[in-house]
Amino acid sequence: MRFHLVAAPVILAVLWALALVQSLDFQFPNFTEAARKQLILSSNSYIAEKAIQVTPDSHGASMANMSGRVLYRWPFRLWSKGGKKASFNTTFVLNIKNMTPSSGEGLAFILTADRDVPVGSEGQWLGIVNPTLNGSMEARTAAVEFDTGKSFPDDLDDNHIGLDVNSVYSRTSVSLNGRNIYISSGNDIKVVVRYDGKNLTVFVGEDMDNPVLSEHLNLSSYLPEAVYVGFSGSTSNNTQLNCVKSWEFIGSEIKDSKLRWVWILVAAGSVLILLISTGIGAVFLHRKRGCKVDRLDDAYPNIDEAILRSSIAPRNYKFKELGKATGNFNRKNKLGKGGFGTVYKGILGNKEVAVKRVSKKSTQGKQEFMAEVTTIGNLHHRNLVKLIGWCHERREYLLVYEYLPNGSLDKYVFCDEKPVTQEATVLSWEKRLSVISGVAHALDYLHNGCMKRVFHRDIKASNIMLDSDFNAKLGDFGLARTIIRNEQTHHSTKELAGTPGYMAPESILTGRATAETDVYAFGVLVLEVACGRKPGGQTERDDYISNIVHGLWELYRRGTILEGADARLDGIFKKEEMERVLILGLACCHPNPNDRPSMKTVLEVLTGEAPLPDVPAERPVFMWPPKPPSFKEWDNSIIGDQLPPISELAGR
Repeated sequence: MRFHLVAAPVILAVLWALALVQSLDFQFPNFTEAARKQLILSSNSYIAEKAIQVTPDSHGASMANMSGRVLYRWPFRLWSKGGKKASFNTTFVLNIKNMTPSSGEGLAFILTADRDVPVGSEGQWLGIVNPTLNGSMEARTAAVEFDTGKSFPDDLDDNHIGLDVNSVYSRTSVSLNGRNIYISSGNDIKVVVRYDGKNLTVFVGEDMDNPVLSEHLNLSSYLPEAVYVGFSGSTSNNTQLNCVKSWEFIGSEIKDSKLRWVWILVAAGSVLILLISTGIGAVFLHRKRGCKVDRLDDAYPNIDEAILRSSIAPRNYKFKELGKATGNFNRKNKLGKGGFGTVYKGILGNKEVAVKRVSKKSTQGKQEFMAEVTTIGNLHHRNLVKLIGWCHERREYLLVYEYLPNGSLDKYVFCDEKPVTQEATVLSWEKRLSVISGVAHALDYLHNGCMKRVFHRDIKASNIMLDSDFNAKLGDFGLARTIIRNEQTHHSTKELAGTPGYMAPESILTGRATAETDVYAFGVLVLEVACGRKPGGQTERDDYISNIVHGLWELYRRGTILEGADARLDGIFKKEEMERVLILGLACCHPNPNDRPSMKTVLEVLTGEAPLPDVPAERPVFMWPPKPPSFKEWDNSIIGDQLPPISELAGR
């Protein structure tokens, strides 16, 4: 009993410290009664059919002239008095269906200071404001409205979205008619809303490349420091069902309080004392019981909880299901082996899948498994391999992906790996250009399209998968790392991560991953796709065989860069296109990270919207640190004494 009396205040201190610094991060794949504890539901809102019913869904007079709100129970800190601003990324699925010949007003995603539904906010007011609050600073509400009624003269139509700030008169509105999306059709509609502290961007439907609405917006000018997030909706004499079927929200944290660090230090000190006092007992019990600890499980004892908090999309499969799907991991279903596990083909239902089984002997497998699920599980792009599910059971770690019948890109671009009987499968120049463009779009999304920027850290031909139409999809996120925008420029590690030949010279020296190191690896990929050759090692020898970058730069210096084109193409390509791609690859592989183009620029060059970057005839000598500095900080503490094995060239 004495142990519990000592531990109780320590635990309370820890919880309080965590509460001060945690960001808002939650996910509802659907809504059950258990979700009610985490939500604030107005009197007209409830949970039914595994969805939030923002306004009543029963037939009859009770559906007319109603307004409702559903909010997450805990507020989100949007900005600080120190001038810092939070960012957030939220994804939800709406289902709005007409119950009368004409639509019944609409639904909105809101950020608000007030938990209560304003009195008189039914009808055209969408539960956001009422006539008194409309247009006043007292409203303290911002909303993305999905309007299904032309309630005001300035409304575009009865099928548009709008950005509202303290008013239902939208600052910006966009009709969805041209996108073939109809809000009140009764179909599920996926919506993504992103805010980076300066701009609010909205995507509707499956197209994550083209936002429907993007507006510069400083929410701290209109909303208080802490706000609630959720949904509001309304009906008029015309009615509709206003449902939210799933919801995920990821918000960054703001750290600027000195008091917070006091609490953290107090809590940490208390925990340290507790660990010292109880550690001896734990070791004693461990030895007494003679238990064997699996090192793979030590680092993340709550792996299931961590994954479930980090991703809404992937499904948690049972080991028995995946065993049955792959014929108990039969050798005949083996697709490949590399990195940290073996990949098997399987059948789940009527769908073909690829199941990666992490090797129990792998020392890095657990960390890579966690990185893969928590990173790619939150990403959605047509040029990224889709993660369908995962399994952590019986000390096994498995990942389930979409099955891509044409396998990895390396099988088609390296001439020394192609049997003579498969010459017909050599990729045409058009397909190669499509592959390069697809990977560029994927990287631009990772660097610029996500709320948390993602560094892939292992871009190579064996990690590019091809679907039935040879469209490229970037996979294998085992080494990927995410960083919070506006607060970090890089990821540091004591572990040398990547593959020889694809690693930027500065990453080998510093152990840092940046957008620029990903661009370097992409440049190497571009060169090998165009030339049909492996990249070679990281040597300073200027011969073509040992290093593709050095070899191509020498051809460029001589004015004969087209000699580097893959001979198997038989010259069937446009010379200006090939030359443009090869020079772009060299630009991405510039030794100075400051001189490499961004992925946005790369895409503009590929589409002809921007000129090629300047590439010197002589390859510059690598110098560190570069001038001007590439990073905000630089020190030697990130150089480790021991380095783990580097990724192999083989696919995983």
